[in-house]
Parts: sequence; structure tokens; C-alpha cells
Amino acid sequence: MNNKINGPNPKRKYPLDDYEGICFIKNVITNPNIIIGDYTYYDGEDPEKFESNVLYHYDFIGDKLIIGKFCSIASGTKFIMNGGNHNPKIFSTYPFPTFDNGWEKGNLGTVNNGDIVIGNDVWIGLEALIMSNVNIGDGAVIGARSVVTKDVSPYTIVGGNPIKIIKKRFEDEIISELLEIKWWDWKPKKIFNNIDAICSADISKLRTLI
Repeated sequence: MNNKINGPNPKRKYPLDDYEGICFIKNVITNPNIIIGDYTYYDGEDPEKFESNVLYHYDFIGDKLIIGKFCSIASGTKFIMNGGNHNPKIFSTYPFPTFDNGWEKGNLGTVNNGDIVIGNDVWIGLEALIMSNVNIGDGAVIGARSVVTKDVSPYTIVGGNPIKIIKKRFEDEIISELLEIKWWDWKPKKIFNNIDAICSADISKLRTLI
């Protein structure tokens, strides 16, 4: 049942009545190494298969994809996990052990660079590509078809292949306040009661709510 008093029910797979193009993906994830926050949605064809966009994610490596709350993820976004990394520091990058039959004694060459960690209230545009060992800060915006090969600071807009900084969304002082306020950690009722402040560009409205 949809809790319309304090916003949509975060435990509901499809938050919109009669539309299954947007999914709160926390409710369809089966892999314990994919951790998704409440209200984060994927907007795309067959969103219940979101995990198919998390590529080369093998249990024996143990790396994680961590996405915070209230993130907006557009159709076709892909996450390249560490199983897709081949070691360029050895003579061959070919994964010989994958094929057994005597080749298993070779070096698989997989390199675990680190987890993908995405903050809260992040907007990821159409068909963006997020590489392993990347941290994307709270409030960041990733442009459509961007290739994210390095960390993105909070409330920063980036785009391109590889990404370049386009601009910061707000002045540094306001960004610091937003990171301190962390409205995404409020209880649903407080968020509901203060939607006008969250959806404004007036920091003074949020200051009074800390």
C-alpha cells in the first residue's frame, strides 16, 4: 500500500500507479554486494533487471556497488566492476584460467581497484558509464553518456569521456551546509513536511530545520 501521507512507500517496487518504467531498485536487488538506499530509482526498460547493468561483478572478488538514498539513475547506466579489469603489469592481459584445460595455472590478472560508492541525491544521466574505484559525492550530477573514471566531488556537475568538471551547483559555503544538513537522512514525515524547502534554492529555509 502506498503511504501517500508521508510520500511514496520506499518498500514498494513500483512507486507510480499503473507505470512500471520507474522502480525503487532497493526492492529488486538480490546480490548482497549491491547496496541501495531508500527511494533511489532506475528509469528504464525492465527496471527489475537493474542488476544486469552491473557488469563483471564476480563473487570471488568481493567488491561492492553502494548507492545512497534519493538517487535518480537514467536508462542504460552501466557500472563496470573489478571483474572487468585485466592486469596491464603482466605480459599478457588474456584471462587464461577462465578457460581451464591446463590454462588454470596462469594468472587470471583480475585487479581489484576498489568499490563504486555513490552518495545521496545523485542524478546520473542516460547511458552513463561508471568505472570501478570511483566515489561520487552527494548531490553530484553525471551528464548523459559520461564515462566516470575518477571521483566526483559533492554537488558538482560533470560530463564527457572521460569526465570533466562543468561547474559546481552552488557556492562552497552552501555545499558545506547541505552536507551538514543531510536532508536525505530525515524521517519521511519531516521530508514530506518540508518538501518546499528541499525543492527550493534558499538555504535559509533548510537552516531553520536542523
